[in-house]
Amino acid sequence: MCVETVDYSVIVNKDMVGPIIPRRRLRQGDTLSPYLFILCAEGLSALIRSAELRGELQGIQICINAPVVSHLLFADDCFLFFKADENQANVMKQILLKYEEASGQAISLPKSEIFYSKNVEQPLQQVITSILGVRTVLGTGKYLGLPSMVGRSKKATFSFIK
Repeated sequence: MCVETVDYSVIVNKDMVGPIIPRRRLRQGDTLSPYLFILCAEGLSALIRSAELRGELQGIQICINAPVVSHLLFADDCFLFFKADENQANVMKQILLKYEEASGQAISLPKSEIFYSKNVEQPLQQVITSILGVRTVLGTGKYLGLPSMVGRSKKATFSFIK
């Protein structure tokens, strides 16, 4: 309630103008923003873990003894990993819709991308891309200034950093 009831007054030519009541609630730069974002991200993480426990989502492993990873959260970005399967895509879509509804944070689908393993056939890629409403990428882009996909030659991939 304290966040919703804030108002401002300003002085213009020695006269008090106000109250000004913001309509968009918290904005970037507000003191509470980072904490509320962390709480919302925890909610998203809990929704994904819950779907995993129910067997509705399956994360990925990079090798046999590695832990299963279903999501990684970075500031205001999120990487989601799941088996390329129509049912799992529908589950992920429902999780994202529930997250949007609960948090009030809209997911920018035009900015969202999906990358597929080379083992996923084209018709299935099209179905999953359509369900999620995102665009397919080839993994040649960058994230935080670094290549999003790294091949066998790490030296060649990261030589530009020197």
